[in-house]
Amino acid sequence: MAERAADEIVDGMAVNLGIGIPTLVANYLPDGRSVMLHSENGLLGMGPFPYEGDEDPQVINAGKQTVTIVEGGSTFDSTLSFAMIRGGHVDLAILGAMEVAMNGDLANWMIPGKLVTGMGGAMDLVSGAKRVLVLSTFRSKRGAPKLVAACALPLTGVGCVSRVITDVGVFDPQGDGFAIVELAPGVTRADLGDDVPLIA
Repeated sequence: MAERAADEIVDGMAVNLGIGIPTLVANYLPDGRSVMLHSENGLLGMGPFPYEGDEDPQVINAGKQTVTIVEGGSTFDSTLSFAMIRGGHVDLAILGAMEVAMNGDLANWMIPGKLVTGMGGAMDLVSGAKRVLVLSTFRSKRGAPKLVAACALPLTGVGCVSRVITDVGVFDPQGDGFAIVELAPGVTRADLGDDVPLIA
């Protein structure tokens, strides 16, 4: 999924990588692609994960993982970082999800009854980034679909997701269902099940 998401990134973009699977996207950017990866904790120019022994505990992403900084990268406080997001200077936000609705609504921050410390920067990202891409498994650990007609979980943003990349394929919310952009190798339409609102 992370490798496929890297194909959505073009030269000159400023891209925010959310916690979890999205952080892996940095490892699949080809050499020579001119991209600045943004982390809301105050880093622009985030590189791939460091090799063991080369970690700097002061250089971390929003998920508290050690990362590297590419040439020309910079660090700053979170106030400036969120000014970049809210000012519309992030071209693409890549986030995880618990549910995505067919109209592009996103729920990715809370499951009722579970202890959470807050929404983090996701609400700002989905309203401030020029485009929102979701990386997520097609189904939850319990087998429930994550692509749904309407989100049952608390929303992070309304109508904000333009594309979802999953372990079985790539889907675009279209309002009345999800258009199948492509399927993963070996996956057929029949494998997706009848409980997901897909556009044939």
